[in-house]
Amino acid sequence: MSDIVVVQADYSNPVHAQAVRDVLNHYAKDPMGGGEALSAQVLEALPAELAKRAHAFSVLAFVDDVAAGLVNCFEGFSTFAGKPLVNVHDVSVVDTFRGLGLSHKMLEKVEDIARERGCCKITLEVLEGNPVAQGAYRKFGFSDGQLDPAYGHMLFWNKYL
Repeated sequence: MSDIVVVQADYSNPVHAQAVRDVLNHYAKDPMGGGEALSAQVLEALPAELAKRAHAFSVLAFVDDVAAGLVNCFEGFSTFAGKPLVNVHDVSVVDTFRGLGLSHKMLEKVEDIARERGCCKITLEVLEGNPVAQGAYRKFGFSDGQLDPAYGHMLFWNKYL
């Protein structure tokens, strides 16, 4: 049986900082993350840049002391609820550690942190062509974003700068 540890990342901890870099780059290289490695400059600066943002936090999963999973989150604000929310920006589990329930364990930690911060909800985006992730998120209690069925589902759009 593997020893699984899930923690909130301490960006100043060299082990945690490297885990954030390694798992995020693994995700970036996956087709679901865009299929291209991140630049060395981005990876080097990432933990320090995240640490500068009080609204950012990451959750890491280690299996037998090996970095196996990552969830990057950013606190936002719900104007309709008048309370903070947590947006899950990245969820990644290294291929060799899939099937161990790591995404569920990490999302439980995210939920604990969100509750501690008084958040009203957790949001995330998922690719339409990623049924495995969709299934994991539904199992955890997420829905596919509908306020009124007459207006359809919420869409996530972006504009690169």
